[in-house]
Amino acid sequence: MQQQKPHLLRGLSARHIRFIALGSAIGTGLFYGSAAAIQAAGPAVLLAYLVGGAAVFIVMRALGEMAVRNPISGSFGSYARHYLGPLAGFITGWTYTFEMIIVCLADVTAFGIYMGLWYPDVPRWIWVLSIIFFIGSLNLCHVRVFGEIEFWLSLIKVAAIIAMIAAGVGVIMFGFGHSFPATGVENLWSHGGFAPEGIGGIIASLGIVMFAFGGIEIIGITAAEARDPEKVIPQAINTIPLRVILFYVCTLFILMAIFPWSSIGQQGSPFVLIFDGLGMPGAASVLNIIVISATISAINSDIFGAGRMMYGMANEGMAPKSFLRLASNGVPWMTVIVMAIALLGAVVLNYLIPERVFVLIASLAAFATLWVWLMILLSHFAMRRSLTAQERENIRFPVPCWPIAPVVTLIFMVLVIGVLGAVAETRLALIAGLVWLVMLTMIYFWRVKKRPAGIALEHSES
Repeated sequence: MQQQKPHLLRGLSARHIRFIALGSAIGTGLFYGSAAAIQAAGPAVLLAYLVGGAAVFIVMRALGEMAVRNPISGSFGSYARHYLGPLAGFITGWTYTFEMIIVCLADVTAFGIYMGLWYPDVPRWIWVLSIIFFIGSLNLCHVRVFGEIEFWLSLIKVAAIIAMIAAGVGVIMFGFGHSFPATGVENLWSHGGFAPEGIGGIIASLGIVMFAFGGIEIIGITAAEARDPEKVIPQAINTIPLRVILFYVCTLFILMAIFPWSSIGQQGSPFVLIFDGLGMPGAASVLNIIVISATISAINSDIFGAGRMMYGMANEGMAPKSFLRLASNGVPWMTVIVMAIALLGAVVLNYLIPERVFVLIASLAAFATLWVWLMILLSHFAMRRSLTAQERENIRFPVPCWPIAPVVTLIFMVLVIGVLGAVAETRLALIAGLVWLVMLTMIYFWRVKKRPAGIALEHSES
């Protein structure tokens, strides 16, 4: 009997997929990036998160419509290739991989900083190296094991955020001893007004805000390894964006009600300040455990997403064929190793990158994220055009308010990319992003276009 070749296995449940997306979307953007967004817009940053969250939901519904129809490895990279052309697919897939690498570089460096609280005499690069090997090992496990670990890692930070919200509501309404008098919500408008920087401040914050939501598109990539994707993917997409919006908006509402918005991020983490004020013993260590688990969770999800994207691209001739190598448990081990090697650059970055470069890194990741979302929307438009009237009527998970909502969302994404160029702190990120796109285009015409055509997009079998 001929031995069956290894293949990607459907081992992820709805619970796994929901928390994988949370793991990728709730991390550095909330615990640290939100401070930069608050400084740009003041309390009105809440509006930016609401608008940005609504736009992301439409993107996810567009992706979900395609993923339910064709749950394949490569996801939106494959959809872009099929519906927009091979060049669009090549750029989209590699830009997403680039996005994940940039975010992971920041997160593994942050892990080294967190460990320094407990072991200040240990060189940071040792912690960075150790976490790279640890996360690489997790991603070589069976996908079901990976999903289970990611579930518990994400659950820790979700529980911590909920606890912080509950404690914050108590402080706002009742106060707590001498540390926290009852504040009410006056801080939201008593320091220069609700929008102290005006509409310009809200617009300027959009780059960091959209970076915070980046990574949630991993739901589409998990479709190829989801059990019953026609049921699981809609459930995940309909709940995760709302949960992320609630986590961000509620958390920042509480923080800005307790502390003047202008002081957030300048006197240490607001999470530490709240737990310290409540008299929690070892508040710093408790928070450190939380942010470490959040960081590991985010890195874990991002390596998973980038690895599966590279596997899907290799399957279509858009990446080296060596990326198709699977272990007996169905894991694309070569892509995991490639991601781990790329992350070794973080060891060097620990010597070269100062903390103020976070906004630049976040903006560069935001550009890559926005480009991927643009390609998802354009692929969705092209897919809809390719369907017959009967096929459109039979769509199992249609995007709401078609075509108005996707068109408005597309315009919004273009606006945010323009904001990256208009704001001085993020302009370099836009320039670097455009250079990246030009470089990928040159590589495509130089090396990839000469290869045989990739595999046609077909309905995937479970």
